[in-house]
Amino acid sequence: MTLLSEPLEQALQKCNVTTTQCQQLIQRLLDYGVICRDESQIEADFYDLFLRIEPLLDDYFAIAGVRFHHDTRFEYVRLIPPGSRIPGVDDEAEESPFGGGLRAALPPMVVAVTLVLAVEYEKSLREARIDEQGCTSLALEALNLSLKNLLGRSLPENLQERRTLFRQLRQLRVVRMAADADVLQGDSWLLIRPMILTLVTPDVIAQVMQAEAEPLLAQEAD
Repeated sequence: MTLLSEPLEQALQKCNVTTTQCQQLIQRLLDYGVICRDESQIEADFYDLFLRIEPLLDDYFAIAGVRFHHDTRFEYVRLIPPGSRIPGVDDEAEESPFGGGLRAALPPMVVAVTLVLAVEYEKSLREARIDEQGCTSLALEALNLSLKNLLGRSLPENLQERRTLFRQLRQLRVVRMAADADVLQGDSWLLIRPMILTLVTPDVIAQVMQAEAEPLLAQEAD
């Protein structure tokens, strides 16, 4: 049994793409939810394949009510599950019930750190501290301090828990770290990637930054 219909197979042939290649690309998108060209050679190959058949995939995923956000500047693609919204992207989908699947809930610590990373990224944007790939660097010590100040939380002290946290953040393609980085050392560095802004709305970032600024404004008033 083939995953694709005969008309789609014919369209793939015109693009010089095999059914197997298309199936592998679809499976990759469903498994990871995101493909970034600069993540690895494997993802670079998948991204280049995506470019060749983007209109076909758009039609294919539309059947299931799934769309994707394609950022051509930073060369990444993220799936948008039914009923979900991506900050800065007009949502054409109607309201639909949550059924899990692609929108499975993230662990609370991943959500908290993602929010703080988004705030730190926004600060770097305003201070023009973004490199050509749209990334900004942040020390783990600074991340932990920001996490405490903004949300009253700390990074996990347990090594395995912290490794799991950063593995999940890398899977979301919101951070990049060196393979040999010591996640327990405060002077270790990570890169916050521009994809972070597809996960946190500007309103939420603004509210958190305002809450952070209020104590400082109160001190200046005194």
